[in-house]
Amino acid sequence: MSGSGRWETTAELVRALVAEAHPDLAGAPVRRVESGWANQVWRLGEDLAVRLPVLETSPALPAKEFRWLPGLAPLLPLAVPTPLRFTGPSARFPRPWSVVTWVPGTPADTGELTAPTESATALAAFLRALNRPAPPDAPDNPSRRAPLSARSGDFAAYLERVGDEVDPVALHRIWADAVEAPEWRGPEVWLHGDLHPANVVTDGGLLTGVVDFGELCAGDPAVDLSAAWKLLPQQVIPGFLALCPHGDEATVRRARGWALLSGLLMVSVGRAWTRGEPGGQPTWGAAGRRTLRRLRGLPDR
Repeated sequence: MSGSGRWETTAELVRALVAEAHPDLAGAPVRRVESGWANQVWRLGEDLAVRLPVLETSPALPAKEFRWLPGLAPLLPLAVPTPLRFTGPSARFPRPWSVVTWVPGTPADTGELTAPTESATALAAFLRALNRPAPPDAPDNPSRRAPLSARSGDFAAYLERVGDEVDPVALHRIWADAVEAPEWRGPEVWLHGDLHPANVVTDGGLLTGVVDFGELCAGDPAVDLSAAWKLLPQQVIPGFLALCPHGDEATVRRARGWALLSGLLMVSVGRAWTRGEPGGQPTWGAAGRRTLRRLRGLPDR
C-alpha cells in the first residue's frame, strides 16, 4: 500500500491474478493505462481490461457494476466498459475485481475536444438513454442522492481550500441559486453519478465513451446534467441542454450546483498534485478551472 492509502498494483500481480482466476486469458499482454482514483486499470490484450479497486472504500464497486451494467450497456449509445467476469478476494489480492471490455480512446482530461457540437449531441443522447426511471432496487448512493443543500458543508470546505484561485463571491451566488432551486419531484432515474473529464473518453476529438460506473445509482437527473459545464465548451452548452431529457429550469439550476462542487474538487485535487500531496492528479486542476469559468459564463481559455 502506498502512503496515500491506495494499493499499488503491478503487471506481475495482474498476470498472476488472471492466470489463477481466468486461465483462458493467461498470456495476454498486460499494460497499465490511465485510471481513476478508486481503481487501477490494466489493459489485457486488445479488447479487455482488468479493473482493480485500490481504496478501502471501493471494494463494493466491481460487484455493483457487474450486477447492473451488463443490462444497461446495450441501451447506451456510447462505448462503456461492460463487466464480463467477476472475481472475489483471494490471498493474492484482498478485494473483488473484474474483467471488462476495453474502451479505446483518450480520457477527456488529457485529450482536446475538437468536435464540441458533435460531442454535445453524443452526450445528450447518452443521457437520454441512461436517465430513465430506475427500479426500486437500484443501488443507493447517499452522496449523490441527498438534496444539494446537504452538500453545503462540502461546498464551503472545497472553496476554503482553493479560495485564492477563484472568485468566491461569484461562486457563492451560483451555489445559493442552485440550493434555492426546487428539488426534484419526479421518479428517481439512473445516474452515472461521476461524469467528469477523467471518466469520459475521446477519439479524434469526439466524445466516444464513458467509463467508471462505480458511482452508478438512482437519483436526481441534475447530478448527470452537471456534465455540461465539466465537459463541454461554453458555446455548445445551451444546445446540449435543449437536447437533454431533463433540461427544465430548476434541474439546470441544481445541475450548476453539482458542477460547482465537482469543479472546486478538481481544482483542489490539481493543487494537491502540484504540492506533492496524496490524492493529487496532474490534469484535474485545469479541468476544474475550465468548469468554474463556464459556470460564470466565461469562455474556455
